[in-house]
Amino acid sequence: MRADGGAGRGGRRGARAGVLVRVSFVSDSDAWGGAEVWLSHHLRRAAGCGATASLVCAEPVADGFARFDVDRAVVPLTRHTAAAPATREALAAQRPDVVVVNLVDPASNGAAVDAALQVAPTAGVLHLVGDTRTGEERAALAARYRRMAAVISPSEEGRAQVVADLGVDPARAHVVPNGVDVPPDPAGPAGNAVPRIGAFGRLTAQKGFDVLLEALRRLDLPFDAVIGGAGRDGERLRADAAGLPVTLPGWVADARAFLAGVDLFVLSSRVEALPLTLLEAMAEGLPCVATDVGDVRRAVGEDAVVVPIEDAGALAGALRDLLADPAARADLGRRARARAERDLGADLMARRTFAVLAGVAAA
Repeated sequence: MRADGGAGRGGRRGARAGVLVRVSFVSDSDAWGGAEVWLSHHLRRAAGCGATASLVCAEPVADGFARFDVDRAVVPLTRHTAAAPATREALAAQRPDVVVVNLVDPASNGAAVDAALQVAPTAGVLHLVGDTRTGEERAALAARYRRMAAVISPSEEGRAQVVADLGVDPARAHVVPNGVDVPPDPAGPAGNAVPRIGAFGRLTAQKGFDVLLEALRRLDLPFDAVIGGAGRDGERLRADAAGLPVTLPGWVADARAFLAGVDLFVLSSRVEALPLTLLEAMAEGLPCVATDVGDVRRAVGEDAVVVPIEDAGALAGALRDLLADPAARADLGRRARARAERDLGADLMARRTFAVLAGVAAA
């Protein structure tokens, strides 16, 4: 059934028992980021979770998905447009049982969602909380969300927002915590003579790298730092880093190689759900300091140091304590790895996601 009660054009009225669920994923993003990494994990694991996967992706991220052997259609970016006819046409050709649309934030990707709803039951994956608008704009947004068969969020905060602000039925709002590849050969801390602090992500205000630089400026112990990534704030952050032992090398193409060169990882974000970069660092056995965003505290427990958001003093204090105590850093890294092995793997995330999607397809 469709979220609004009928079978969509090109879709089917329900997946049959014992038949692989046909899932079409939609990536309507203007740049590669955590949402695209999330989708990649699910493309790789679909067959093992009782599904066949296909993909409709916007031109800006198409190259990143080229390595996947799936039915893939490339369409124009529609993140901020009123309609997405090419997306609807591509989805109809794939004949999915359920469509999954990556949602950058609550009010983005509406055209892609509307296109998906015309084809098959649709699940939205809300990667970040954000502005849910007011007045008539909120009413229209709420109507769109209530037509979806399911909304999945990596965090309890995201689920709570769509239920409270947009009137999504709590039974259709699901939390599936993020997960990452947990390598069998974790790199662990690099063992640099001068400890190296590492962070990476888009160079935008959301990631809080300005707060990290202010924290680093307050340190009185030997260190160097590397902040990987690209984005609109890159030049300003390079200027802010003047006089500090900090490099900003640009886009990180290989997260594992980047993490192998650092001794201590920092997540300084202002807004996240459950960030993949932090989980990747923990899976490598790195000691981590993270801001108290989204479901970070719930996910990491005592196996990372969690500090308040936008508090450069608290961040500097946590870093100073770990820089001064190599034994504490080593212990924290071991516990981070154990936590990742137990709770933070992408296999577990994918099984949970595809279980939700199977329920949508069978309804």
